[in-house]
Amino acid sequence: MNWDKLRIFHAVADAGSLTHAGDKLNLSQSAVSRQIRALEEALGATLFHRHARGLILTEQGELLFDATTAMSKRLETAAARIRDSEEEVFGVLRVTTTFGFGTLWLAPRLPKLYEKYPDLNIDLMLEERVLDLPMREADVAIRMKEPSQADLVRKRLMTVRMILYATKTYLDSHGGAPQNLEDISKHRLICQTPAAPQVGVGARMVNHLMAYEPSSLLTVNNYFGVLQAVLNNLGLGVLPDYVTEDFPDLVPVLSDIETADVPVYLAYPEELRHSKRVAAFRDFVQDEIIAHRKQLKQLGKL
Repeated sequence: MNWDKLRIFHAVADAGSLTHAGDKLNLSQSAVSRQIRALEEALGATLFHRHARGLILTEQGELLFDATTAMSKRLETAAARIRDSEEEVFGVLRVTTTFGFGTLWLAPRLPKLYEKYPDLNIDLMLEERVLDLPMREADVAIRMKEPSQADLVRKRLMTVRMILYATKTYLDSHGGAPQNLEDISKHRLICQTPAAPQVGVGARMVNHLMAYEPSSLLTVNNYFGVLQAVLNNLGLGVLPDYVTEDFPDLVPVLSDIETADVPVYLAYPEELRHSKRVAAFRDFVQDEIIAHRKQLKQLGKL
């Protein structure tokens, strides 16, 4: 199959327009149109529906676009690996993690990474769903559970504990902290949606607390939202302990509630094992975690 025609098809499918694709490829609209017609004739299939507002992929076009997208990502990875020098760290690194961990823990620490590696660009993708690393949806993932794919390099970074928190202001206005689980019935419970993909241990804790019939319930699809609700004195919130360092007004409640540790893993595809960018990011995160845990110990929160 003609690689040049596939390249042009991919640009048209991505742009949804012959004109825009031509501008990107520095080709005339008629030249792009001829290449698309030739590809359709070679495949014996119609790849686009033509509409006044642009082009829409047919079912066959969608299949081909999925394939060219995967090829494009593989080529980008190969080019990046070739560009990786022996001494320098530069280029784009696509990092995925949960919305809560990305906003509350990782993003505030990125200035240190950029200061050390000014030519490194991070594309931070915050998703509650688990992106497919072998299919190159991202380069590196920080996950709240051990990755299941066999062809990934993985490293356990730390463990996180789920704890029930409230603000001093909230507790003062509600007669003090609850003394036992039965007191949950006097409070609103704030938690991440138990069915979310990476909640795990937090979901078990929430289900346990729900058995004591809180007076009201607020569920949020990420821990950043839970934190904001707790900080605004809305109730008792189930939160990971990594948020407490930067929010001293949070008070642990019913700290004797049993909750298992949540493992936090860093993972990346085997093919990126020798990438300078991945190594730089991995080492940076590990150093920051060591400093983070040391700070929590000094605060008496570990």
